[in-house]
Amino acid sequence: VQLQASGGGLVQAGGSLRLSCTASGRAFSTYGMGWFRQAPGKEREFVAAINWSGGSTYYADSVKGRFTISKDKNTLLLQMNSLKPEDTAVYYCAAGSVRPTPRTYDYWGPGTLVTVSS
Repeated sequence: VQLQASGGGLVQAGGSLRLSCTASGRAFSTYGMGWFRQAPGKEREFVAAINWSGGSTYYADSVKGRFTISKDKNTLLLQMNSLKPEDTAVYYCAAGSVRPTPRTYDYWGPGTLVTVSS
């Protein structure tokens, strides 16, 4: 399984971005998938996850109500609204779990940078 995230960029606080993650192979029909982020000097942290069918979603408290994870055919999406400077990080998509622990995921994409200016 190969994952590729895109859609990152520079946005002002309060703005929106939509991240996409495409996958080769059977990732979307077989695995739970998630988004993580890592800010400079910090550990990688869970953002959101969705189960294989798309019927269940999970969010970190810090993004609940602002971010929405979804699946569309072979694309994993993360709609990010009301962005804050503290959302600045490299965002990674991952496959293999719906748990908030990075080590439970088997596959990772290379990440896309999101920068939120104040």
